[in-house]
Amino acid sequence: MRFWIAWQFLTIIPSPRRRECGAEDLGKSISFFPVVGLLLGLVLFGLDRLLGLFLPALLTNVLLVIALVILTGGLHLDGFIDTCDGLSVKSSVSDKLKVMSDSRVGGFGVVGGCCIILAKFASLVALPQQLRASALILMPILSRWGMVYAISIFPLAKKEGMGWAIKRGASFWGMVVATLFSFIVVLVLLKWWGAALLAALGLILLVFSKYLCSRFGGLTGDTYGAIDEFAEVVVLILMLLIGELGGISWLG
Repeated sequence: MRFWIAWQFLTIIPSPRRRECGAEDLGKSISFFPVVGLLLGLVLFGLDRLLGLFLPALLTNVLLVIALVILTGGLHLDGFIDTCDGLSVKSSVSDKLKVMSDSRVGGFGVVGGCCIILAKFASLVALPQQLRASALILMPILSRWGMVYAISIFPLAKKEGMGWAIKRGASFWGMVVATLFSFIVVLVLLKWWGAALLAALGLILLVFSKYLCSRFGGLTGDTYGAIDEFAEVVVLILMLLIGELGGISWLG
C-alpha cells in the first residue's frame, strides 16, 4: 500500500489502488520513492527507444524532458521555481518563506525554471551513447533518493505544511531501504562506477542542501522538489563525466 501512496504523490499516472492518504502516510512511504523513480526511468527508456526510431535526436531529447514534467505533474519543477523565488529575497527568512508559499510566480523563478530545463536538455544531448540508457533509468531513481536523503537528514524551516507532515512520518529505516535499493541498481548497471556516482551525488546534495538550509533556516516541501530537479541534472552530468573517464554499462 505504501508503494501506491508514493506512486500517487510522485506521478499523475492513475493507480489501481488509489486511496486518500494523509501527509504522514506519505512520509512513511519514502522508502518507495526510488522504486517509483525506477518505473519512471523505464518509461523514459522506452520512449527514447520508440521516438528514436522516427524522430531526430534533438527533438527526442526535448520530448523526453517534456514527458518527465508531464508524468510528475510538474510537482518538483514547481518546487524548484518557488525555491528560486525565495532565494531572490534579500530580507529575512520569514519573508523568503512567505514568497515561496505565494502561488504567484516571480521573475527569478521563471528564469530558474528555464535554466534547469535547459540544463537537463543539454545534458541529455551530451550523454555518451553507451551510457544513455543507464542514465535515463538512473536519473529519476537517484533524484528521488536525493529527496529521501534530504527529508531524513536535514531539519525543516517551519513546523507546518506538507514538508513538516512528511518529515514527521519519515523514518531512518525508510532512508536505509531507499539507499540500499538505489545502491543495488547503480551497481547492477554501472558496477563500481555506480558506487562512485552515488557517493558523488550524495556529497553534492549535502552541500546543496546545507546551502538551502542556510538561506531558509531549514528545508521545506518546495526545497524537496528543488533538490529533486537539481539532482536530475547532477546525475546526467556525472554520467557524462563517467563516460569521459571510460565508464561503460552493459545496458548500453
